[in-house]
Amino acid sequence: MRKDYFFSAIALSLVLSMLVVDPVRATTSTDLQQKQNKLEQEEQTLKNQKKELEKKKNESQKNLNNANGKVNSIAADQGKTKAAMDETSSAIVSMMADIDLIKEEIERTEEQIKIKTAEYEEAKKKEDTLYEAMVQRIKYLYEQGESSYIQILLTAADYSDALNKAQYIEQIYEYDREKLKEYVEVKTAADKAKTQLEEEKGQLETSKFEMEEEQQQMEEVLKEYKAKYSDYEVKLAKAKQDAALYTAQIKSQQSDMAALQKQIASKQNEVNETKKAAQAAREAEEAERKRKSEEAQRASADNGGGSGDSTSSGGSKNSSPPPAPSGGGSGSNIASYACQFVGNPYVSGGTSLTNGADCSGFVYSVYKAFGISVPRTSWEQGNYGTEVSYSDAQPGDVIYYGGHVGIYIGGGQIVHASTQKTGIKYSSAMYRPIICVRRFV
Repeated sequence: MRKDYFFSAIALSLVLSMLVVDPVRATTSTDLQQKQNKLEQEEQTLKNQKKELEKKKNESQKNLNNANGKVNSIAADQGKTKAAMDETSSAIVSMMADIDLIKEEIERTEEQIKIKTAEYEEAKKKEDTLYEAMVQRIKYLYEQGESSYIQILLTAADYSDALNKAQYIEQIYEYDREKLKEYVEVKTAADKAKTQLEEEKGQLETSKFEMEEEQQQMEEVLKEYKAKYSDYEVKLAKAKQDAALYTAQIKSQQSDMAALQKQIASKQNEVNETKKAAQAAREAEEAERKRKSEEAQRASADNGGGSGDSTSSGGSKNSSPPPAPSGGGSGSNIASYACQFVGNPYVSGGTSLTNGADCSGFVYSVYKAFGISVPRTSWEQGNYGTEVSYSDAQPGDVIYYGGHVGIYIGGGQIVHASTQKTGIKYSSAMYRPIICVRRFV
């Protein structure tokens, strides 16, 4: 029995030593259990606060990821716009150089027209002079009748002389006729050359006008690119500002979570210490009950009160519940289909094959009719699909000129939405320098 008392004394001393550090000096296992329950509630409250803070942090992280995604997306779009601006500027410079060359060619053609006109006028004067003289001679001969002709022959010294004079008359006529024919041919050739040069000049002036229109449209496109680029600058600054704000929020939330984690750890220590104290108190109380029961049994035995309850020292056991047109999209079908819209209008920014489209909108809608999705802008179309050489170009391929596109239809020809004045038309595939040929099917 002394051994039981010894262990009981040790248990009580442990409980008292634990309660010394506890500001709430609980004295019983019930008090300690109540304190434990309170501490566990406080711990759970801190954990709930941490969980809510983690939820807010995850939301902030999601917002930060979205903001960074916007920054990257805007930066990428801005880069594409910058590349398109540079390419459009290069195309404008190239177009201006082509226009200057055409102007020089027009000037040379005008000079040649002047020369041919002078040659024509000179030949016509000679022809008129010779023709008039010949007419007068023939008129004189035939007005004089046979007597003049006979007189010439009678004045001949002999038959041979008469024959020579007759041949001389014929030779004079033949010479005049040949000379007239020669001057007529010169005049006709000069007239033909002049007409051809005037046609060439007209074609050059048409090409110059069309290229000037294209240049103006390209300058409008460049202006739009510059405006879009500036807009991207504003959007990029806003996205970076949002990202910085969310980053600051996350840092603050992480700091708050670290502080809460320290509080939770401290509260867990208090809970654990209280559990130990409560367990020790229960053990001490149980030992005390056992001691008193044994003393009562001994006293009863000494008094003859009969045998005690043999199960009194056993106690009760605690248990814890444990988600296009038919025919197919071949290159020849695409080219044939595109040709149906020649003559329809050009509309900047348009994609209607009947009411109007720009160059890339025309290509986009033709392919769309066959269920084939291609990029919308000429710059993107110039980088889409597979590149092939011009010598290997097939109907349906897209030719990119730098800021302008057309559909190759074979035979060195393209169909394209040219300008507001000319609309959708056929042109030579080589009417401008080719940047590349792309195949989409």
